[in-house]
Amino acid sequence: MSGESERAGDDEERGEEIEWGEGDPRVLFVMNLVLSTAFAAVVVYGLSYIDLAAFSVVNVASAALVLTAVTYLVTN
Repeated sequence: MSGESERAGDDEERGEEIEWGEGDPRVLFVMNLVLSTAFAAVVVYGLSYIDLAAFSVVNVASAALVLTAVTYLVTN
């Protein structure tokens, strides 16, 4: 425990803060694609449950691409 407090004290003495980077764009794109696909699957499933759309790979992929594009445009 004393090692952790010494390191924290060293950081405070030097006045350094942890700065968060933006991350690797490839990782962020893959995360966006995976999360958009999961969300699109839930939305398309819900629409198929109330008989507004068929639950198919094409519908899920289309919704995922639209969500990915919208998310990319909003964040950049």
